[in-house]
Amino acid sequence: MKTLQQFASVHASFHNHFNQERHLVSRTTYKDRRSAALAEWRQVAG
Repeated sequence: MKTLQQFASVHASFHNHFNQERHLVSRTTYKDRRSAALAEWRQVAG
């Protein structure tokens, strides 16, 4: 159960960070947001 909680916590953080609601925004906006999220993740993880 503890492992499941840890996984769920990490998954929620990733999902919230990278979920961009693709169907609600234009392709350009989506790509810009996705690039910004990835750059932020690389900075945090690097």
